[in-house]
Amino acid sequence: MLRSRLQLREKLKEKLVELAARNAQLVLSQDKEKIKREEGRTIGAVKEIEQLLGMKDLNRMEAYDISNINGFETVGSMIVYEKGRPKRSDYRKFKLRTVSGPDDYASMHEVLTRRFTHGMQELEEKNMPQEVGSFTRFPDIIMMDGGRGQVNICLQVLEELGLDIPVCGMVKDDNHRTRGLYFHNVEIPIDRHGEGFKLITRIQDEAHRFAIEYHRSLRSKTQ
Repeated sequence: MLRSRLQLREKLKEKLVELAARNAQLVLSQDKEKIKREEGRTIGAVKEIEQLLGMKDLNRMEAYDISNINGFETVGSMIVYEKGRPKRSDYRKFKLRTVSGPDDYASMHEVLTRRFTHGMQELEEKNMPQEVGSFTRFPDIIMMDGGRGQVNICLQVLEELGLDIPVCGMVKDDNHRTRGLYFHNVEIPIDRHGEGFKLITRIQDEAHRFAIEYHRSLRSKTQ
């Protein structure tokens, strides 16, 4: 009688161990799948963009947006993505100083000039490497929300400051949906089902959201 009870307990322990092992394997499999999906939407998405543009080693991407209502309290936003993920600690806001009225090109020129001038000054004054600080670290590519016009404004600023940074435009159609990338004076179509397209859309939306939130906060203070 005692022996049968002991045998039953041993079998029960064996089953519990087997069940625990199966559960652990299931959790591990789910975690691996989750990591794989996350890498696809981040690092994998960046690689798709690299292939589209014929580039390598894209890590840091910066995007900018302008927000105003009839030129009132015009502001600019700078957002940063690294390895396909937002790096919110490096986001920056700009309240326009020299532009009056709804002039997005002039506003963008001021924002970009201030951003890169600030970074160059910090690098010179502190003699620090680019890896330190949000302004002192320059992007591997600048993603402009728009086509030829916005890209040319950015290229003009970079030329004035003596900087060589690739600039890409995120082009939208008449329905305000992303349709392609503008790079080296050519519009490149993009697969709307790919992870690269989804990342570009997230970058556009995030730059817009960050600018809108800052603009709303200034309006609230003024009111």
